[in-house]
Amino acid sequence: MKSFLEIKFKNGFHSPENPVEEFVAHCTNPSLSPEQHSEIESYISQLKYVSHDVPLIFIGMDTSGLASGGGKVKIAIEDELSNLNIVAKVIPTGGIGYGSIEPVVDIKLPGQDRIIYGDISPKDVPALLKTTLIDNKIYEKKVYATYGKTDGKLLNLSETPFFKHQDRVVLKNLGKISPDSIDEYIATGGFKGMDKAIRLMSSSEVVKEVLDSGLRGRGGGGFPTGKKWELALKQKSDKKYIICNADEGDPGAFMDRSVLEGDPFQLVEGMIIGAYAIGASYGYIYCRAEYPLAIQKINNAIYECRKYGFLGNNILNSGFNFDLKIKKGAGAFVCGEETALIASIEGERGMPRPRPPYPSVAGLWGKPTVINNVETFANVATILNNGSKWFSSIGTETSKGTKVFALSGKITNTGLVEVPMGVTLRKIVFDIGGGIPNGKKFKALQIGGPSGGCLPENIMDTHVDYESLKEVGAMMGSGGFVVMDEDTCMVDVAKYFLTFIQNESCGKCVPCREGTKRMLEIVERISRNYTKTGDNIDALHRFKGIIHLKRLAEVIKDTSLCGLGQSAPNPILSGLHYFKDEYDEHIFDRKCDAKVCKELLTYSIIEDKCSGCGLCARVCSSEAIAGNKKQPHLIIESKCIKCGMCVETCRFDAIAVN
Repeated sequence: MKSFLEIKFKNGFHSPENPVEEFVAHCTNPSLSPEQHSEIESYISQLKYVSHDVPLIFIGMDTSGLASGGGKVKIAIEDELSNLNIVAKVIPTGGIGYGSIEPVVDIKLPGQDRIIYGDISPKDVPALLKTTLIDNKIYEKKVYATYGKTDGKLLNLSETPFFKHQDRVVLKNLGKISPDSIDEYIATGGFKGMDKAIRLMSSSEVVKEVLDSGLRGRGGGGFPTGKKWELALKQKSDKKYIICNADEGDPGAFMDRSVLEGDPFQLVEGMIIGAYAIGASYGYIYCRAEYPLAIQKINNAIYECRKYGFLGNNILNSGFNFDLKIKKGAGAFVCGEETALIASIEGERGMPRPRPPYPSVAGLWGKPTVINNVETFANVATILNNGSKWFSSIGTETSKGTKVFALSGKITNTGLVEVPMGVTLRKIVFDIGGGIPNGKKFKALQIGGPSGGCLPENIMDTHVDYESLKEVGAMMGSGGFVVMDEDTCMVDVAKYFLTFIQNESCGKCVPCREGTKRMLEIVERISRNYTKTGDNIDALHRFKGIIHLKRLAEVIKDTSLCGLGQSAPNPILSGLHYFKDEYDEHIFDRKCDAKVCKELLTYSIIEDKCSGCGLCARVCSSEAIAGNKKQPHLIIESKCIKCGMCVETCRFDAIAVN
């Protein structure tokens, strides 16, 4: 058998030529002393890129990268390499998580550091490759950072404004390695945690390590992961199951998808450790069918793990048997709730079930079942590698470790952010996110998905942890971070999220099925033009309507069967609490300052600015604009349907919207 230190390298990584024989043999070799095992683990932990004969070109090609044009950039690079007669290795990777600079292309020349270039289009490719591969220079027009040492010219990626406040644990490999290569994952320390758990620890010791770490579920409620595992371990059963909830359905959330597409082996390793810890022999990854690329990457990871002996019978010669399967979800938001998810896997309609019994006691087909989401499992191997004390040293007293958030909306820097628990919302939005673009004012932050709350600027110093967010009327959720500026109407936001929740309600319990529908009807009336609908609502009835809305929201929250209904009123309750003036303005003044609620808007023509060109009249489908040629026109309000086409068409800025 070769010495571990004699393993050959390829693709610019320390990577075994035959990882099955070499990695598994060394991990399970009983003749090795603890000191030798320690030497092997130390060696694995220090693995870095090494010598290679040809240039390496890494392209971010997860869903986000492809949507930005990464696929076209790859084709352009391959064509240009052929034209230049240059031999190079093109390696598709996941994205680094910085959506604002995609597509991202990294170039590593033999013996040099890996350089990151952002916002690359096919038009940039000829100059990029000529400058870097032929002239051996940095393409300064699109250079972003380096993974190597800084020389004063380039910042290390960890020193750039978007990344310097982050602490990447779950996202550490994203954009760096090929998600299709188990060799590269092993080369960066992958499966070391699995080896440690199966070879050196008992099931109860693994559970205790996770329990001591303080890891809480990253999918919403934040239940301690170790307690869930401990309860399942104690159950006596001929079969146990472990399930990954990858049914990421929140609008504005793409954390789990990015991990699945960029580092799927990390999830599989975490599930293997979890299965060993509770005694499960079979597992499911429940992933929505709308994630075809993620499903492709997971399928490949499962195949590779089976081939290498990390899944199947007698894993690492330990006698432990475990295998995995993907279950495609049909996109029902309610299946993010664990009992509804179980029902879906069993072939039934995805509807929540009363608890207790909890899934850890009686879950899938009545057997003990542990369910955690992607981010939770992705933390497990690192906890086993570094120890529970290391993990628990990050974060706050009650919320340990890091949390991944998806920044989107009206914010300068969009993408994935991983920060230690306990940082403030302000730091994420303004320091990492770069604040609001185009000189607009910050208005609100919607956190926690459609069931989360909308928070104003005076709440931005709130710390990001489970308890603090709950106190201000929001929730951690899966980690969606939607930023809104002054052009956002909070009544319209509530209407959007209520529409989503009402459509996604499974209909099993009356409070959620009927209550969300009634709430939506009230909010719709708030933004409606009463004169056109025939409603004659006086101020007293309007006031009673808002009181009724709040009372209805509180009843739904207290009486719904599952988490979807219990948290559905959050957008309403947080809106009435923090943005009451805006609701009052809509209800009593019949105005929408953000100019979003069209039925409350009034369109008029500014006489001094109107040239009488007649262009607005020609595009008005309701014939609401009248006037003679070269004379100021006017808008007939009774005919106006508030479509806004006149505003878009007028070249003289002569249309006033109030």
